[in-house]
Amino acid sequence: MQHLATPESSTSKPKVSIGHAFKTIIWPRRKLVFIGLILIVIRSLAGLVLPWQSKLLLDEVVPQKDDVALYTLIGVVIAAITLQAGTSFLLTRILSVQAQYLIRELRVQVQKKVLALPIRFFDNTKSGALVSRIMSDVEGVRNLIGTGLVQLVGGTFTAIVSLVLLIKINPWMTLFVFVPLSVFAYIALRAFKYIRPIFRKRAKINAEVKGRLTETLAGVRVIKAFNAEEQETKIFEAGADKIYDNVKKSLTATALITSSSTFLIGVATTGIMGIGGYYMMQDQMTTGDFLFFTLVLGFMIAPIVQMSNIGSQLTEALAGLDKTEELMNLATEDDDSNRTEILEMIKGTLTFKEVSFAYETGKNVVHNISFEAPAGSVTALVGSSGSGKSTIAGLSATFLNPLSGQVTIDDMDLSQVKLSSYRKHLGVVLQDEFLFEGTIRDNIMFPRPNATEAELQKAITAAYVHEFTDRFEKGLDTLIGERGVKLSGGQRQRLAIARAILANPKIVILDEATSNLDTESEALIQKSLNELVKDRTTIVIAHRLSTIKKADQILVIEAGRIVERGTHDTLIAEKGRYYDLYTYQAKI
Repeated sequence: MQHLATPESSTSKPKVSIGHAFKTIIWPRRKLVFIGLILIVIRSLAGLVLPWQSKLLLDEVVPQKDDVALYTLIGVVIAAITLQAGTSFLLTRILSVQAQYLIRELRVQVQKKVLALPIRFFDNTKSGALVSRIMSDVEGVRNLIGTGLVQLVGGTFTAIVSLVLLIKINPWMTLFVFVPLSVFAYIALRAFKYIRPIFRKRAKINAEVKGRLTETLAGVRVIKAFNAEEQETKIFEAGADKIYDNVKKSLTATALITSSSTFLIGVATTGIMGIGGYYMMQDQMTTGDFLFFTLVLGFMIAPIVQMSNIGSQLTEALAGLDKTEELMNLATEDDDSNRTEILEMIKGTLTFKEVSFAYETGKNVVHNISFEAPAGSVTALVGSSGSGKSTIAGLSATFLNPLSGQVTIDDMDLSQVKLSSYRKHLGVVLQDEFLFEGTIRDNIMFPRPNATEAELQKAITAAYVHEFTDRFEKGLDTLIGERGVKLSGGQRQRLAIARAILANPKIVILDEATSNLDTESEALIQKSLNELVKDRTTIVIAHRLSTIKKADQILVIEAGRIVERGTHDTLIAEKGRYYDLYTYQAKI
């Protein structure tokens, strides 16, 4: 059986190279990038005006005491500085803003991709890790099309122009500088090759730590109830240690680059002082030439030294994009080429034909299940914990796909149906229903945000939600907190039932919706459920067997097989497994 690879478990080699990133990210935005490159060139050339004018100041203007030339020189320098400032502003507006827009686009694409992945992917992946994938991993893009690109291209252009000027001023001094810089470039390239796997691993560790932290914050009541704060702190501390060790490795490589640049540039500078001093003493170089050479040398060396920072940024960006690429390459639910049928109107007859399913290869949890749930009927699934009831419900909701056999809706094989066209007819109420932070109104209207007030009130009345909202000062506009923490269990369930009623599905799946409630809440919710299942095909997983006496058929599931089927009365009369379960509960 095929299993999806998760971002945490993937061991594939990096996929995103500079060439790939250029093709997919930079090239589609080539017009803006081209404008940006022109601005970078203008800014770089404007930056070289100051050294040039400094040479003129010392060699011509000052010796000749030319006031007009001095004013002209100052005007030229001010114009160059203004041009630099203007191009820097435009670069930020064009490239940096575009980079942020691209980050926004990638985040939306990744989030959309994640929501399209099968349910089983989420069973194997921490939600916090996915948040990291969506929010953090794409941020490095700004270094490919924003600040990193500006520094890389601008620095390279400035370094090349500066090198030409240096050779023109004094080729021997330039050659002396070039040797240590070549050694530095070699060290930097080797270091970046070492750093990239470290950044890839850091993305994985960050995702794991964020995933656990998300779980910790979501489960804070359980943690406090079991006095487990210290235990969770130790787990987080271990994760923080992993991040620290990883960062320490990258910092070691970065420190090697920085220290080598400091030493080698220091050697070059010392040599320039010696050689330049000798040439000036021999009257082969003017003071202006030496100052010009020194300032231009700074323009050439600065971007080369910056390359260590730029290289780290690009390496981290590519490492993040590696993980994003892995996620984007996963198969979604609708990638199956067999899913071509689109459901419009349905009657709602759900049929299982010799269906088997396994979460792990060779370990079936459902074995050759066959039954029919006629349109508008209620089918109850009962049995001991782990017998396969929730798996059958998951197959009915298309959250899972059969290993063998068929699940059909109105005789149409669900494996050939576009899932969105089926699920628009589906309503689900779970034992521990998930509610979103916001108001009661927001949560009920979640499946149909454009529902009318009359439709909303009808759902509220049918689910007996008004029974408790009328007591709230803000009524339906009451904030319920994260996961509905401000509501009782019974109130959350009624709200979930109202949400399902408003969705107006043809097929309803109820997963032990009354199992954890007190008797009063159960009675109200049972009334709500009776409204929900009217004229709808219903699959209900029943924990309290007293709630399913009126079901059209009851399937007793044990070890993934149907061992009994029939109505409540017929199964009681047979005195088999259902009779044992029912009479046992009645005694409790």
